[in-house]
Amino acid sequence: MQLKSLQNFFNNGLMGYYPNEEIDTFFYRICSMHLKLKRIDISIKSEMIITNHTFEYFQMVIERLLNYEPIQYILGSTLFFGSDFIVNKEVLIPRPETEELISWVLEQLDPDKSIKILDVGTGSGCIAISLAKQLPRADVHAMDICLGALSIAKKNAEANDVVIQFIEASILNWESQDLFFDVIVSNPPYVRKSEKEMMSPNVLNHEPHLALFVENNNPLLFYKAIVEMSKRNLTSQGLIYFEINEYLSEETKSLFSSTCFETIQIKTDIFSKNRMLCARKR
Repeated sequence: MQLKSLQNFFNNGLMGYYPNEEIDTFFYRICSMHLKLKRIDISIKSEMIITNHTFEYFQMVIERLLNYEPIQYILGSTLFFGSDFIVNKEVLIPRPETEELISWVLEQLDPDKSIKILDVGTGSGCIAISLAKQLPRADVHAMDICLGALSIAKKNAEANDVVIQFIEASILNWESQDLFFDVIVSNPPYVRKSEKEMMSPNVLNHEPHLALFVENNNPLLFYKAIVEMSKRNLTSQGLIYFEINEYLSEETKSLFSSTCFETIQIKTDIFSKNRMLCARKR
């Protein structure tokens, strides 16, 4: 079978399940990882002969995509903030909104200053590692309760050549008297279970619910815990950054009504949704 025939086979196998543009994107990404072919190479080498092994691999990918499994899990990695990250079902797939959060953090921090940063609920480590790469003088810590997630995060830190101090703990019951941070960043679980019906099958059926959902009657559970912890462990004039539920932005902001905090700001993402919050401790 030629490469162009493989592409037709792939497109036909997914037709009606995904938009044509997304099917093309899938094919180019798989060719890049599995065949080491750039997009232009696919056109130039359209008559290249495909091995049986490659054909079987593409068949496997089609079957998993028909089950709406995310392409990132199938390929085992994703690109985030210019770097490759290993991902599997232990961790959420990093989103563009989180890249926006990181950009906002970097806009306000001095890369030449020695600071200590904590990433709460690190998952794949994408926030902590991206900040460590851009802030070489920062001492970055990353916390998660899930051992599987921490294992992936450690591999990603090693692959991206950064040093991260990992903490196995839940923010809901973590207490430390000797760790103080200048910056706390978190993208905690914030999707209410009542919002499940709004989510696509690839997210709902495959990504870890522990990292996604909170109870309807206590949707700010993790934010409350992080704010309380920051009262103890965030330095004076320290900054706290959250990725937030767009429907609960004002409720999240109200958590900072304590006199401990000032300059509370909500920021919209590229879709004009309230998705980020920053507060400074007095």
